[in-house]
Amino acid sequence: MFFKEDTICAIATAMIDAGIGIIRVSGEKAIDIVSKIYIDAKGNYSLKKYESHTINYGFIVDNKKTQIDEVMVSIMKAPRSYTKEDVVEINTHGGRIVMETILNLLITNGCRLAEPGEFTKRAFLNGRIDLTRAEAVMDIISAQNTFAMKNSELQLGGALFNKIESLRKEILYEMAFIESAIDDPENYDLTGYDERLSKKNKAWIESIQKLINSSDEGIIRKDGIKTVIIGKPNAGKSSLLNKLAGEEKAIVTEIEGTTRDVIEETVRLGDFVLRVMDTAGIRDTDDKVEKIGVERAVKYAKNADLILYIIDSTDKSFSEDFRIKEIVENNHVIILLNKNDISENISVLEKDIFDLYGNDVPVIKTSMIDETGIDELKNIITDMFFDGSINPKEEVYITNIRQKEALINTYDSLKKVEESIDAGLSEDFYSIDLMNAYAFLGEIIGQEVDEDLVEEIFSKFCMGK
Repeated sequence: MFFKEDTICAIATAMIDAGIGIIRVSGEKAIDIVSKIYIDAKGNYSLKKYESHTINYGFIVDNKKTQIDEVMVSIMKAPRSYTKEDVVEINTHGGRIVMETILNLLITNGCRLAEPGEFTKRAFLNGRIDLTRAEAVMDIISAQNTFAMKNSELQLGGALFNKIESLRKEILYEMAFIESAIDDPENYDLTGYDERLSKKNKAWIESIQKLINSSDEGIIRKDGIKTVIIGKPNAGKSSLLNKLAGEEKAIVTEIEGTTRDVIEETVRLGDFVLRVMDTAGIRDTDDKVEKIGVERAVKYAKNADLILYIIDSTDKSFSEDFRIKEIVENNHVIILLNKNDISENISVLEKDIFDLYGNDVPVIKTSMIDETGIDELKNIITDMFFDGSINPKEEVYITNIRQKEALINTYDSLKKVEESIDAGLSEDFYSIDLMNAYAFLGEIIGQEVDEDLVEEIFSKFCMGK
């Protein structure tokens, strides 16, 4: 299946100065190639004599037998390896120069530099893991919070694969039964079959719907809540970003229009992540650069998961911000009534905000000087996006758009089966939509994918994985 049989190599650890660096080699000639540049303490060059899953002490030498580094070499022989091929891992000192030198020696002696994700792609193509597990590998590497890590570990352990494979087996059984009954009606009785299939189909639809429903929360928990801070100039937007980030990410001055473009920052609040965008103050302006910044602020706000609208509590004209009112309507919005430390100048009260936006909009009194309101903001976001509980249920969540789309297609196919049953159509009509559902589920685990999709998925991986 669109597979390259040559031996590949790559640096599997970060290219930084560190105590250890690992260079991974996989393929039919992995042991032979590494043997050309490896010598043990007794002067032996061959690694073939060593047992699988052993770690061996020795040295890497160049073609002139000059020592490059003192190393530990791990040997994992096929099929008991990550890729189900012969795999050799060279544990060297983690300097950039020494790792690159060894990598170049491997290439000179017959290896090819691995493509992004090619080790995991080989594990998938060789049948060691399915596509959900392969994607979980990258999700673990890129996890930004505990939820993302735990959910990826569940998928890596086969939680999603087992659900999908179980559904496919049940659907396949019904497809086979229908085909057998159509071909051999004397030995297969379809009396009452519509009712039996309808009951099973409803259970499948419910199971698929549950997975689809998990995706909105799952994707937000994994990737973060796309959050846009808006407000008039000098309301405290950049100060809020700095407080959330815990450092000075945005310039804060008393000059209006200081922020002219969108500043993005990933912020962790407890066990969830905000992808925060600080925007230009929204106002009418003749400054061309600032005007572009205002237009971008409006654009990003309209596509946000969450809007943090900051109002200066000393601003007597806040109710005239009709442009902002239009943006925040029909969106997830939290209003921060800022500068409450300036008690003698406060002119905007919570009542004024409720009169303009209604009582359902959460309002928090804040001060960027004494940092009041930040804990309350965290609690409101938890209620708004996670039903009041920051800890997700102990079940697998869909956190992948590709998987979600395949589930939606599966759901639509099963709904068509339901419609056919309700309409009293013959059983051969069911088979078409059951086959489609079976195929869409196969896309999730990699049973029904083409080469282009595989290449796209694994191109997002890091080089050594």
